[in-house]
Amino acid sequence: MVRRMGLRPLAGSVEGVVVRWVAVSELADPTPYLEGEELLLTTGMRLEADFSGYVARLVARGVAGLGFAVGLTHEDVPPGLVQAAEEAGLPLLEVPREVPFIAIGKAVSELLAAEQYDEIKNAFAAQGRLTRAALRPEGPRAVVDRLAKEIGGWAALLDETGEVRHASPGAQVGTVVAELTRLGALPGHPAPGPAGAQTGRPALGPAGGQVGRPAPGSAGAQIGRSASAGGSAGRPASLAWSGPGGHMVVLPLGGGPRPRGFFAAGSAQPFSPVGHTVLNAAGSLLTLALEQGGARLEAQRRLRSSVLELLLAGAPEQARAVLEPVGGRLPEEPLVVLAAPADALEALEPHAFTVLLREERPVSGVAREPDVEAPAPGGGVVVAVVGERAADQAAAFAGGPVGASVPCSYGELTGALDQARRALTAAAGERGGGRLVRFGDLAGQGLLRLLDPGAARAFAGALLAPLTRYGSRADLVESLRAYLSCNGHWDAAAQRLGVHRHTLRYRMRRVAELLGRDLDDPGVRAELWIALAATDPAGGAPPGAREPSA
Repeated sequence: MVRRMGLRPLAGSVEGVVVRWVAVSELADPTPYLEGEELLLTTGMRLEADFSGYVARLVARGVAGLGFAVGLTHEDVPPGLVQAAEEAGLPLLEVPREVPFIAIGKAVSELLAAEQYDEIKNAFAAQGRLTRAALRPEGPRAVVDRLAKEIGGWAALLDETGEVRHASPGAQVGTVVAELTRLGALPGHPAPGPAGAQTGRPALGPAGGQVGRPAPGSAGAQIGRSASAGGSAGRPASLAWSGPGGHMVVLPLGGGPRPRGFFAAGSAQPFSPVGHTVLNAAGSLLTLALEQGGARLEAQRRLRSSVLELLLAGAPEQARAVLEPVGGRLPEEPLVVLAAPADALEALEPHAFTVLLREERPVSGVAREPDVEAPAPGGGVVVAVVGERAADQAAAFAGGPVGASVPCSYGELTGALDQARRALTAAAGERGGGRLVRFGDLAGQGLLRLLDPGAARAFAGALLAPLTRYGSRADLVESLRAYLSCNGHWDAAAQRLGVHRHTLRYRMRRVAELLGRDLDDPGVRAELWIALAATDPAGGAPPGAREPSA
């Protein structure tokens, strides 16, 4: 353009200079109205002796070059301006009198349009090459290799757990996995703390579906997050960062609430607009390949459901025979059955033999009691059968409440499944705290922990109603509690209440009359003990109390 327009270079070098627009200004300080990478045109109308300050302001703003028109205000470019531009390395061009500024603006606009057309054409060509690679037998692997060539760097494909499925030479997979782990994007690896902006590390940024780009030359990054339907923070939308090691981007793959995998790419140079277009095209092709594999995944899930049917029917050898042709294996005894909400399916699948049980269609051999309700949304429970040693590790991947059975054999699987479901109900309740609850611990805390809390409170309210309605004599309930806690021993119960034993005897006769029950009957005592424990504000029996003996 310089030769075509008849411009004469006076200072600096125009080789490799990027011009994004043309601006005209006669201000002594035009920088507040500039963005950088402009070719600034002026006649020097207001330029005086402070050429060094003028040039320094332009350089600090990132101006691409200065065009100075001669023949109007100045017959020649001031020597002081030429010297200042040369010292600062600012390209300075002399604009002849016959060359209008508008002509220079049009020429730059035409060049920018041609450049954009070339970028679009190159992007389409790269997309075509990526598409042809996706149609090859190796599919996603070919796309990863082709992408590495297109961007002049590296690319890698990871599964949802961060394991490498394929990577081109030089891929910095360790860095990618470390950052995904730090941000809590991998199942079973929660973020250690809030992600903040750090040099060369990702930080939380605005949500968006496109690859985020740091400012040119900066060492930093951003990660976008998309919100789920419920409005909570969801999976990362994109991840990009730059630093001394180069520039990297990571895109999650899959259309569900959880990523089906991750696709990473890196280059020594910042990614151009064409590069970002190519990256997004590769991400779409890889996502499509994963979604097409969804049908295969559903078939595998149906197969595991059939295998579980065989196990519950007492046919472990037939179950193994079904799994072996597809490369599946059953864990060795002793086993532990884990139960988790339905949304933990994808998190548990890579780590255990996992089946989603739909409550409307119980698995054969499993008696479904109405008081055992699965807390999973959508009416389902995820069941994982694991070896005893791997139980805790597998449960951690669920990321929520988990119920665990006691160790068992394949012959005891039906009972273990029921234990895990009951433990899950406790884990998802108010006292469970969304953690791992083992049935062995649950059973060791008394019969009341095995009952539905709501049903137990309703039973207690109905049974004890005659006592609670008896005027203001609330001491009848506490007297009954002390009497049962001391297994009917009058002296011990009276001492606990701080009353005379004859007073306690009178109260117990009144209790028996109001309830219409014989307090010497072991069954009546057991029912009253459960009712009192269900209504105890402390959530159980009084300290030092024992379950009444029959």
